[in-house]
Amino acid sequence: MLVLLIAAGAMVCFVAAYRFYGRWLARTVFRLDGSREVPSQTERDGHDFVPTPPSILFGHHFTSIAGTGPIVGPALAVVWGWLPALVWVVLGSIFIGAVHDLGSMVVSIRSRGQTIGDVAGRVINPRVRVLFLLVLFMALTIVLAIFGLVIASVFRDYPSAIFPCLVQIPIAVAIGYGLHRRGWNLLVPSIAALILMYLAVVYGDAGWLGRLKGTMADWPNLIWVAVLLLYSYVASVLPVWVLLQPRDYINSLQLVTALGLVVVGLATAGLIGGVPLSDAGAGAGAGAGAGADAARVPLVMAAPMFRGDVSDAPLLFPFLFVTIACGACSGFHCLVSSGTSSKQLRREPDALPIAYGSMLAEGFLAVVVILACVAGLGLGTVTIDGAVVTGGEAYAARYGDWQSAAGLSAKVGAFVDGSANFLRALGMGREIAVAIMGVLVASFAGTTLDTACRLQRYVIQELAGTLSGQNRVAVSGDVSDRDRSARGPLRFLSVLSGKHAATLFAIVTAMVIAILPIPGGERASLAAAVGGSTGLAEAPAGGGWAGAAWWLSTYGGKGGLILWPLFGATNQLLAGLALMVIAFFLWRRGAPMWFVAVPTVFMLLVPAWAMAVSLPTWWDAERPSYVIIAIGAATLALEIWMIVEAILMWPKVRGVLEPPAASRRRAAG
Repeated sequence: MLVLLIAAGAMVCFVAAYRFYGRWLARTVFRLDGSREVPSQTERDGHDFVPTPPSILFGHHFTSIAGTGPIVGPALAVVWGWLPALVWVVLGSIFIGAVHDLGSMVVSIRSRGQTIGDVAGRVINPRVRVLFLLVLFMALTIVLAIFGLVIASVFRDYPSAIFPCLVQIPIAVAIGYGLHRRGWNLLVPSIAALILMYLAVVYGDAGWLGRLKGTMADWPNLIWVAVLLLYSYVASVLPVWVLLQPRDYINSLQLVTALGLVVVGLATAGLIGGVPLSDAGAGAGAGAGAGADAARVPLVMAAPMFRGDVSDAPLLFPFLFVTIACGACSGFHCLVSSGTSSKQLRREPDALPIAYGSMLAEGFLAVVVILACVAGLGLGTVTIDGAVVTGGEAYAARYGDWQSAAGLSAKVGAFVDGSANFLRALGMGREIAVAIMGVLVASFAGTTLDTACRLQRYVIQELAGTLSGQNRVAVSGDVSDRDRSARGPLRFLSVLSGKHAATLFAIVTAMVIAILPIPGGERASLAAAVGGSTGLAEAPAGGGWAGAAWWLSTYGGKGGLILWPLFGATNQLLAGLALMVIAFFLWRRGAPMWFVAVPTVFMLLVPAWAMAVSLPTWWDAERPSYVIIAIGAATLALEIWMIVEAILMWPKVRGVLEPPAASRRRAAG
């Protein structure tokens, strides 16, 4: 009953937060006005700036911000027990994450759709804009380098997710064309798409599809990373209505229905128990066979409330707050809110359900992940010495120590198995249940990948234009001139101000990082971090071309793991910097800002603390990773520099409006 009470209590908290706190922010603080023009109208270009119905934009925004973050983070954090993770998710998403997301979207739509980095240059000073864009570039480079590997790992562990994820692309293009060119009503295409996608889940293993799936599941990581980055290039340069919007929308339909099924399964397991113990480790027919009349496994908390003796684990504080990012507060969200969604918002009041509402929905997803890992696992999926174990033994088998819980496969596997157990409580077969949850994870990661590529394109274009001297911002006017002659000392960078060149630079950079060699002493641990055999014993003798081919097959595509330890703290520092920009925006207007001041200080100090604690650890390692150390130190230095600039500017700007944002149409002309 405790599990049900937690799920219901979290839902009540999120609904109440939206109804009272969210509406107060929208009406009293940000004063969202449906009659005010928005960037999708004033800057409309049919490519990036496109007025979009709220239901479609919600789908894009929710799936883009979620990714695998609210799955991987909470699935690891429960190693410290379920209570710390639950409290941070619920309180963090309501009072920090949702405020961060809504504020980022509002300051962007009030700035002609500028990204949060561009807004920083106007509300603080131009130097901060460049520093902010550099931090954004580093963060997005890590995302692009690692998320292709994440998806490849999911496809390897759950091959049944491959075809359902691929079939989304032609369905999305058809729906995008029909809605934008033919004026279709949204209802019928939505139902048809949902049916087709679930048919792909059920029948994706049939006949030649099963054989194709088997072939693609054996592709090396490097091949998958290359294919996924190529797809991201195409999705990034196409108009948003062709692929990005409709794919994210139909993804959201599938993901929300899957989440709904998991919640119903959770309630069923809480009321009558999970799948009968005699079927707990069975295959496709589990829950419907001869054991269906046997006693059901009770749904209980298999994990302790708090656990402070985890072997080799870092300190709960501050590392809990960088381990769980998406689901509580994530800096990546400010990029989506100000980078893509603000350019598609049809009217200002839509920002409340799309930004604040999506963050609360992600928070609830994180709660479900926590319950799947600390209660769903206990319904019986883990096999030890040929026997299926339940309850605390199942949790202990997955979370015995920090190393056993830290690998990507372990974290994703804990969620997939735990949530699949909820579905099996409804009588669903294990293979179908696991396929549904595998598709959920891969689809979330895919939408984050293509959105991140588009965002990186924006960042590269802005950085290239600024560093080359091509963009000259008038201090006293509202016009940002684009000087085609590029007069700066780095004028050669002006070539990257174009859409295709910037996107190619983004994916090539990510691909180069993915190919980077993993230091010999770290190969086993890094390979284990994404699951599967390290393959060290398979290296051919003699080296040469055979050795190079073996290395690319075994380790190619995993270079992003070198930078992965930086992502948590860097991502959260980005959230703190975005909150700082929101605070300046409100401070200049004399608006209430107490609700953003405390989260700003918290999200600046705690991730910096985590980074500062990590740097000596990386330095003292047996084989120090100087790349990680250099980037981590540079990120801290950039943050300190921006904070100093902000402190110096703070007393000078109260009640003083920043220069208005430039019209992109006028700048382009």
